[in-house]
Amino acid sequence: MSDDLDLRADARRNRERILIAAEELFLERGVGVALEEVAKRANVGIGTLYRRFPTREELLAATSNERFLSVAATSRLRDPEHDPNTAIRAYLEDLAINTSIYRSFAASLGTVIQCGTPGCNAITAEGNRLLRRAQETGMIRPEVTFDDFITVVIAISIALEKESSPKSRVAHLVDLFLHGIVVRHGPHLP
Repeated sequence: MSDDLDLRADARRNRERILIAAEELFLERGVGVALEEVAKRANVGIGTLYRRFPTREELLAATSNERFLSVAATSRLRDPEHDPNTAIRAYLEDLAINTSIYRSFAASLGTVIQCGTPGCNAITAEGNRLLRRAQETGMIRPEVTFDDFITVVIAISIALEKESSPKSRVAHLVDLFLHGIVVRHGPHLP
């Protein structure tokens, strides 16, 4: 079944209840919560949950779908007003902030974005588009890949997991990724 429209009305309601329960529990206790608890809160059997979402990562992708779609759409909207470097910076910051929404989500991000939801596909396509644009202008080295972006987002999100307000540090950490820690005009550099 490709989307909600293909589901029977009761299956669609069950799917929606599962997503609501998962969102609540992931926000309360993080992504490590037992899926049996998600099913119980959604008032469905565990088999129903697994029929809709065979893996935890697919459930995470579904609960993150709207946020990921928003990250990609926001990036595309602001693109004309930013140079490639600034656009990548904003995209990475937004993705890191949205990955930090659930405790322990970051460790699964690489697998989650491969789930094929519209949101996962959108952030992947947008990240690749921004990367190609920056590489074509010579602002990003040619060997940098989208997987490198995801690795950085994962590292930043994990580093900020215990912080009470991670937003304030995301920009600083993205800047460290983009510019490194070496002062380029120092006396010992060519």
